[in-house]
Amino acid sequence: MAESHDENVTWLTQEAYDRLKAELEHLSGPGRIEIAKKIEAAREEGDLRENGGYHAAKEEQGKIEGRILQLRHILDNARVGEAPRTEGVVGPGMTVTVRFERDDEEVTFLLASREESGAPIDVYSPKSPLGAAISGKKIGEKATYTMPNGRSNTVEILEAVPYVGN
Repeated sequence: MAESHDENVTWLTQEAYDRLKAELEHLSGPGRIEIAKKIEAAREEGDLRENGGYHAAKEEQGKIEGRILQLRHILDNARVGEAPRTEGVVGPGMTVTVRFERDDEEVTFLLASREESGAPIDVYSPKSPLGAAISGKKIGEKATYTMPNGRSNTVEILEAVPYVGN
């Protein structure tokens, strides 16, 4: 059966998967209990309209709940292991070197999920404008993408090799 290139899949190393799963377990259990205690303690101080501690705790609770949803989504759509890779073709898990046409600057980075932070190299998401534009491109090919400021930029693929870690 051919491997599908589902853009919703996030490829994670076992280490990154375990780290995110542990974070989710902490936030879902002890993290929720801790913030509930902070909210209750602040609530006991009286008038909630002018209670900065209460509002800060509620905001923190919202951030925790948002992160829990984000982690669940990532873990539900994660595959542990390495994305299918072909040397010379840009894709997740590849160390890519590109040259920006505008200023001839060369940049090397790992094309992977941002959750793979901790890599000793810059990590660009395959879902970013640059990452999406270069995915599937071969050495020597060019790709144009739109930057967040609305301008377009063109890069040439100089190298695409499997990332081998530290």
